[in-house]
Amino acid sequence: MYERKIPPNLNCGLDLIGEVLYGKWKIRLLWFINEGFLRPSELQRKIPDASRRVLNIQLKELEDHELVTKKIYPVVPPKVEYSLTEFGKTLIPVISVLGEWGDKNEERLRTVILNRLENNSEEIS
Repeated sequence: MYERKIPPNLNCGLDLIGEVLYGKWKIRLLWFINEGFLRPSELQRKIPDASRRVLNIQLKELEDHELVTKKIYPVVPPKVEYSLTEFGKTLIPVISVLGEWGDKNEERLRTVILNRLENNSEEIS
């Protein structure tokens, strides 16, 4: 099991948000669960670049941070569904504003990201 070498810095709101939301897929998981994609297989289809293992880890972390709940139905084969908690629902407007900002600045962000990737690959070669 992973053990942190450096304790988390929890001195301000940004540190706290980072501790809860850092993870490549967490914001998208929250968004898709809010949109009604509740089953792990549905989430996997919505985020095909993520491995099932990583999605499960990040869903568990979101559950530990009380942003989502996991319901296991007593059927065979097992059925699992995730839903946002009331606390998790408070993040949706924030995620929406971030998405709008990304959409508004899409061209600039794409250029900056691609330039950075090109510069990094040139440094490596």
